[in-house]
Amino acid sequence: MRTASRYGTTVRMFTAIGVVSLVAACAGNGGTGAGGPSGGGFPDQSITIVVPFSAGGPTDTVTRMIAEPMAAKLGAKIVVQNVEGAGGTVGAGEVARAEPDGYTVLMHHIGMSTAPALYQNLGFKPLEDFQTVGLVTEVPMTVVARKDFAPATLQDLVTHVKANADKVTLANAGIGAASHLCGLLFQTAAGVKVQEVPYEGTGPALTDLVGGQVDFMCDQTTNTSGQISAGEVKAYAVTTPERVKSLPDVPTTAEAGLPKLEVSVWHGLYVPAGTPQDVVQKLSEALKVALADQKVVDQMAKLGTAPVPAGDATPQAHRTKLEEQLGVWAKVIADAGVKAS
Repeated sequence: MRTASRYGTTVRMFTAIGVVSLVAACAGNGGTGAGGPSGGGFPDQSITIVVPFSAGGPTDTVTRMIAEPMAAKLGAKIVVQNVEGAGGTVGAGEVARAEPDGYTVLMHHIGMSTAPALYQNLGFKPLEDFQTVGLVTEVPMTVVARKDFAPATLQDLVTHVKANADKVTLANAGIGAASHLCGLLFQTAAGVKVQEVPYEGTGPALTDLVGGQVDFMCDQTTNTSGQISAGEVKAYAVTTPERVKSLPDVPTTAEAGLPKLEVSVWHGLYVPAGTPQDVVQKLSEALKVALADQKVVDQMAKLGTAPVPAGDATPQAHRTKLEEQLGVWAKVIADAGVKAS
């Protein structure tokens, strides 16, 4: 395991409440594939999906949605394990070094494509140390504030921030987190620099926002929809070209006057490089089944997102997305001059 001294943060490993456990009959051998030794009777033991962020956060939420139907398809128990630290890089590093047998899987978001530009001593290479399994969902983000924050609209927020940049606080879940990346784009689009307040996860950041300890933040709809609907936070915009069905009254950033602030947070499953191709295929097929499950579709809809089309829940579509996004974010982060310690 990477040490706290290397990253300047404490690594906390725990299995959160709600471990998915579905014991079914053995799934059998399934198909075989080229590019590596056969996975034999995979799976014949429990599978761990590592979430490199805190329990209760948006990536954790998405993972737990798909874990049960994946377990049913595979005929195995799936354990969701949270391995926090350094913007998701600690958990990702653990999976990169795991045995390439399909029993240790990583759920990561857009941060997989930004980590190489943020961290000088990352310890893994996304395209070389991982095998992509398939994309899961693309989650819109929201710009939200404490409910008593003075600005009424996104344009008002920009004006207020420019006039009070030394006083306004922008929360995020730490360097490299989706909320941090969206916050960078907001500051670039608005042409302002504000005081950023990093947390160890979006859960505590949102808690403090609701409590009024910080002014505003940018976070995924999977984490903010409930608070927005309950009136616990003020919503300024969603960061996608179209409005979110579950939040019909919240305008897009383009409608609200900040069109350059457009980003969605894509999620995908990974296994260590060298994992047998028939094992990767079995995991990908289980993912497709999970994403077609009506319960999953309904759960995601309530949180303002949706499963990707079946054609995107494949290793190749996922790898293509990762390659493209690595190039996009390398430029954005270089232009912002941001580096993780």
